[in-house]
Amino acid sequence: MTLSKRCMDWVINLMPYSNETRHLRSISFPGISLRLLLSYLGGMMVVMGVSMVAVYQFFAHSLYQELDQELATIADAAKHNQPPLPKGTDRPAQAMGPENHQLVLDNDGDLDLPLQDLQTDQTVQWFTPEGQELGRIGHGIPVIPFDQAAQTSQQGNLRLLTKPIYRKNHPDQRPELQGYVRVSAPIDDIQKELNRLLTGFTVGGTITVILIGTTGWWLTRRSLKPIERSLQQLQQFTADASHELRSPLTAIRTAIDVMKSHPERVHPANVQKLAVIDIATNQMTHLVEDLLLLARADATTQHSTIAQIPIPLDELLEDLVDMLQPQAEAKNVSLHGQVAGEIWVLGNAQELQRLFSNLLNNALQYTLPGGQIQVSCGRQDSWVVVQVADTGIGIAPQYLGKVFDRFWRAEPSRSRRSQGTGLGLAIAQTIAQTHSGKIIVKSQLGVGSIFQVSLPAVSKKE
Repeated sequence: MTLSKRCMDWVINLMPYSNETRHLRSISFPGISLRLLLSYLGGMMVVMGVSMVAVYQFFAHSLYQELDQELATIADAAKHNQPPLPKGTDRPAQAMGPENHQLVLDNDGDLDLPLQDLQTDQTVQWFTPEGQELGRIGHGIPVIPFDQAAQTSQQGNLRLLTKPIYRKNHPDQRPELQGYVRVSAPIDDIQKELNRLLTGFTVGGTITVILIGTTGWWLTRRSLKPIERSLQQLQQFTADASHELRSPLTAIRTAIDVMKSHPERVHPANVQKLAVIDIATNQMTHLVEDLLLLARADATTQHSTIAQIPIPLDELLEDLVDMLQPQAEAKNVSLHGQVAGEIWVLGNAQELQRLFSNLLNNALQYTLPGGQIQVSCGRQDSWVVVQVADTGIGIAPQYLGKVFDRFWRAEPSRSRRSQGTGLGLAIAQTIAQTHSGKIIVKSQLGVGSIFQVSLPAVSKKE
């Protein structure tokens, strides 16, 4: 067996397959380019979005801060223009309107700036400490309840600023609260500026995304071309090497058959060596055939290698179960099949037989004597679902994502197999994918495994 293992290691090292190339074989490079482009665009759009939000918030904060400073300037000037209280009372009996008070500061009949330059949409209101209105100036006075706790607030489209008024009746006394002044102005102009900013962001962002997308698509396609060329060369090498290895293996196989047909010409001391060479040759032949099948699948597009004919999957599975019954009985394993009526799929009978044969042989290999293997088949909506369930040794959760890798032998519990090539499950997955299907595995250590294959269902007439 040492010669067998050395030969297999030599062939495996010769075939430059890895887990990374296994994933690339089922994905077209235009698809990879699209994924890279979408990822790049997604990242750029996130960066642009965050930047636009930051710029918008900064711009809006600056505009509102500028408006608040203007309102504060008006409020400071309006503090010493508070309408006087009626004589003989500490508080006015009722609010005084603009028709019965005069806003005079310097006894020159003129209002201090900026009150005399109030814009038409700005208003000033004075209130007593209790919140009773004393007077007002401006147009469109807002009908908003007075809130002495609010300093800067916003009501609808109005920006409000409220400030208290303190005065000293005597230089030595503490300032006393005389009332409040409230200044308001609409924010329509600010909203217009912000809307224009959003329009600019929308137009500019759209143009930027288009330019980035076009440039990104060109860059991704250009950067993937060397990888695509290398993968094509790798696939071609694998196919050529597998094909060329068939000739010397056939010659060795023929020589062994000739020697076995004339045992009298073989020295007794070389009989055991001849048996070892025979086993190694058989294993290498199977390995080369498996590699050639995978190389052909890698080099072709999906659906292009299968014969588009209806296949009675129920009969195919029943034949496989009957064929493997002797092996199951020899190992004291119970093998049963359960098929729900006629089941038809579109594909290649030889490849489908290879798919489920690999799954059943895998289940037989890792199911201990006294265990069970159940094959079930049925329709679920527009899919045919086949399950191969065993009560074998199971697979650890950390290895479930690797069971379909080529030549995978990472788990010691599943490495005791001496005659396998490590390509059975990889071939099963490849065949399922070329038939527009998928294969998944569920497993638990010490309980068993379930391999589920889903294929598109068709009617017999198709």
